[in-house]
Amino acid sequence: MSEHDLNWKYVDDSVAMTEAIAKARQQSLELGVEPVSPAVGAQLAVLAAASRAQAIIEVGTGVGVSGLWMLQAARRALLTSIDTETEYQQHARQHFADAGIAAARVRLIAGRASEVLPRMNESSYDIVFIDADAPSVIEYAEHGLRLAKPGGIVLVARALWKGRVADPARRDESASAYRTLIAELATSTAVATAITPAGDGLLQIVKLGA
Repeated sequence: MSEHDLNWKYVDDSVAMTEAIAKARQQSLELGVEPVSPAVGAQLAVLAAASRAQAIIEVGTGVGVSGLWMLQAARRALLTSIDTETEYQQHARQHFADAGIAAARVRLIAGRASEVLPRMNESSYDIVFIDADAPSVIEYAEHGLRLAKPGGIVLVARALWKGRVADPARRDESASAYRTLIAELATSTAVATAITPAGDGLLQIVKLGA
């Protein structure tokens, strides 16, 4: 195992998960739905807590792993979560309940993000988390920046896409989409950005205020 892989494993292994998150993560893996890594989940929690998030929207509910990380850290936050798979959302609803998260704090919307996001109110969310449909990541990020409040954070999971984004020879649709998004954001004066290599990469975008 390379030094790089050892570092990733150490960071993941150092994260303490609650019983609710561990249970949701296990079910996610059993269903073949890749959840965020423990290290990325911990970063979501830190950002949600540090920003004192009260309104969060995510693209890609899964069975609720990422939502649990954020809601357990931002204890007054309300989560709106979008996914096309209603079966997964029912599992997520149960995991939220098992974690003691009040039903009123979670709104699950079944549908395609490309159809749902345009209907959401702009400048209304402290955090926008995107973890779905990699080829559409540029479109989702554009919506995310519209929905985020000034000073709000847009977070994009899997930004290094299985190591392919860093290799310019990899020109598949998903890797190219992430690479284009990262390059465009780097030249924008409207945002501040950073990428952490934990998990499969987490792109962090802060929408700068006036």
